[in-house]
Amino acid sequence: MDIYERSIEAHKKARGKLEIKLKVRLETKDDINLFYTPGVAEPCRQIFNGSCSVFDCTIKSNTVAVVSDGSAVLGLGNIGAEAALPVMEGKAILFKQFANIDAFPICLDTQKTEEIINTVT
Repeated sequence: MDIYERSIEAHKKARGKLEIKLKVRLETKDDINLFYTPGVAEPCRQIFNGSCSVFDCTIKSNTVAVVSDGSAVLGLGNIGAEAALPVMEGKAILFKQFANIDAFPICLDTQKTEEIINTVT
């Protein structure tokens, strides 16, 4: 079996290369109260009033977006947003593995420059 056959098997088996995992314990009612409601209100208030940075209290401190419109994918050319997703997931796992940065693949189903800019902004 060649690399391409093995790759499609591996991709189908894994059904994607990423997952969301909790960084906090969520086992008790107190945990839910602390990290969701009512406790989550305080970080929101402090971010809103400027006494706490969004980078100090949220995923934003270690997260990037890997954005593509699928128009120039690894020598495959313009294959579109859906077909680009496996490559963008691949980039995201490289960020995690080699830099411990959480990356989310976002493939936009448009190739209109202004739409892409507005969406990313």
